[in-house]
Amino acid sequence: MIRTVLIDDEQNNIDNLQYLLHRHCPEVQVLATARNAIDGKTSILQYQPDLVFLDIQMPEKNGFELLQSLPGYRFEVIFVTAFDQYGIQAVKFAAIDYLLKPINTEELKTAVNKVAEKNRQQKQNGQIEYLLQLLQHQQQKEEHRIALPTTKETRFVRLQDITRCESVNNYTTFHFNNGEKLMVSKPIYEYEELLGDYGFIRCHQSHLVNKKYVKSWIREEGSYLSLEDGSQVPVSRQKKDSIKQELERLK
Repeated sequence: MIRTVLIDDEQNNIDNLQYLLHRHCPEVQVLATARNAIDGKTSILQYQPDLVFLDIQMPEKNGFELLQSLPGYRFEVIFVTAFDQYGIQAVKFAAIDYLLKPINTEELKTAVNKVAEKNRQQKQNGQIEYLLQLLQHQQQKEEHRIALPTTKETRFVRLQDITRCESVNNYTTFHFNNGEKLMVSKPIYEYEELLGDYGFIRCHQSHLVNKKYVKSWIREEGSYLSLEDGSQVPVSRQKKDSIKQELERLK
């Protein structure tokens, strides 16, 4: 069983989530519910849950402030919010799951399944700590890191160390400047949205490239980008104009 606490300032949202969990996620046991951050913190400390469903926007203290007040994080978090712009980029960078209201049943089941697969109740949750760091500190872009979850661990890597990303179906492989590779089970379009403001360009349906590692653009025998590590990344016909504009900014 996955032992959980539900925290939301609106009772109808709690009731709806309880109903969906009971019907679609029988492996989840609801230990307690709370309608504010103070009662939520009390429930977390008392029951020591495996999972917390946490509303972001609540009166007095929001969900992030609740997390900041806790001594540790031996649980997983699934954020629930009606505001997709409110802190969601930081949540994505930390690779923490979130659900938008009204809750989609399939997305709920997927998020719960991820928690069940992790099975890390006895470990400190570094993703929450990193999320709070992102929210508290306005780091320089070159210092930013991104959490990349694999089946064995969650790696926190500097964006400037990523040379390119390559996708196959719903998997994305990250290539690093030291030659290392790391595969995560997320499609590349999710990372295009996250990394677009950090110098990454989508040059092909299956490729995302860090502009700082582009050495040249070869237009003979098929268009491709030549990177500093010697790799060659194709440029699709549809992307040529946008790639030209992006690379001209490097001059």
